Amino acid sequence: MQLLTLGINHQTAPLALRERVAFVPEEIGPAIARLRDRLALKSAGALSEAAIVSTCNRTELYCAVAEPHAASTALAEFIAAEKQLDADELRRSAYALPQTNAVRHAFRVASGLDSMVLGEPQILGQMKQAERLARDAGGMGLMLNHLFQRTFAVAKEVRTTTEIGAHSVSMAAAAVRVAERIFGSLADSDCLFVGAGEMIELTGTHFAARHPKSITVANRTIERGDTLAAKLHGRSMRLAELPEAIARFDIVVSCTASSLPIIGLGMVERAIKSRRHRPMFIVDLAVPRDVEPEVSRLDDVYVYTVDDLGKIVQSGTESRQAAVAQAEAIIESRVRDFDTWLRTRAAVPIIQGLRSRADELRQYELERARKLLARGESPEVVLEQMSQALTNKFLHAPVAALHQASGHDNDQERARLVALLSRFYASSSDN
Repeated sequence: MQLLTLGINHQTAPLALRERVAFVPEEIGPAIARLRDRLALKSAGALSEAAIVSTCNRTELYCAVAEPHAASTALAEFIAAEKQLDADELRRSAYALPQTNAVRHAFRVASGLDSMVLGEPQILGQMKQAERLARDAGGMGLMLNHLFQRTFAVAKEVRTTTEIGAHSVSMAAAAVRVAERIFGSLADSDCLFVGAGEMIELTGTHFAARHPKSITVANRTIERGDTLAAKLHGRSMRLAELPEAIARFDIVVSCTASSLPIIGLGMVERAIKSRRHRPMFIVDLAVPRDVEPEVSRLDDVYVYTVDDLGKIVQSGTESRQAAVAQAEAIIESRVRDFDTWLRTRAAVPIIQGLRSRADELRQYELERARKLLARGESPEVVLEQMSQALTNKFLHAPVAALHQASGHDNDQERARLVALLSRFYASSSDN
């Protein structure tokens, strides 16, 4: 089996495509089950393990397959079918990373080197969630389990031994910076946070530090909304109240798991009219987007997506380039370690086959010896015959290979075989 990663990210695909390919957590388990079922045949790659990492910046499938080339095609077709996309459109933005490249990519992603915000820590938690979901869905096996556990260990090593995460300008901090450009001090601004997940809590904390006039959390589950509102020293409301209430807020930050926009053009048009065209700043951190794209065309409305904020935070990466080089060096070292493990795993079926064949020969000669002893043959003669028979049978394959190599035109191949057997039998004689 070989590792294979197929995906798209913020470097290869625009937000409009990323949001169409995104999987919400509830979709991942059933999708893995369908994936394993559809790609089980050798013609489709003989997939045996699968995990799906889906965030605002990427959707990636990590798999263990027998036929990487066939699997890369089948994986693209699977995603296209799942998300009702044209397969060719997806392939133009997708990357397929086999074996070592898949390992290196996973290490870089978890360490924050492949993120829109260099060194951001959220991706590690998202990959851990992906591993849990895949395990619950039965998608984890020996290969992916080792890959993800090593990935988490490498990310921890990178973050504890380098400055890759130091002074990281997050999406949340960038959103606050843009808000202050629009409104100046936030002391007179009313803030609304839609959703109650990790990203909203992080962003809400950044805004709360600027002491806005008010903070409100809108969420489908009022209990979760109450909990987050208490942390931010604000109040909560039900998401169903949003259409009538949104006009009261100067700043709206949304990040839900909804598959469809929850803030529409008509809703914001009515809000702006009610506000008498006082500006409104809307931050859409969700993928798929929570805000209809047409909203950005309205006057007096400033809409920023994850891609817009990403462009802002990229300007602060220069000071971390030394840390990047150090992190890349750590990752390359750990990739080599993983390659060694993969090569060891590749030899396991051969070793198992050799042991099985040797045991068959042993059992055959042992049974033959027992029959001779039962007929009254001399034990010494029987043991001698058995040892000679086993020796001849064990040596048959290497001797035949040497004879075949002697008549072969490839001198380099013959020399390699002779050297290998010489080393093997020389080390055996020492014992």
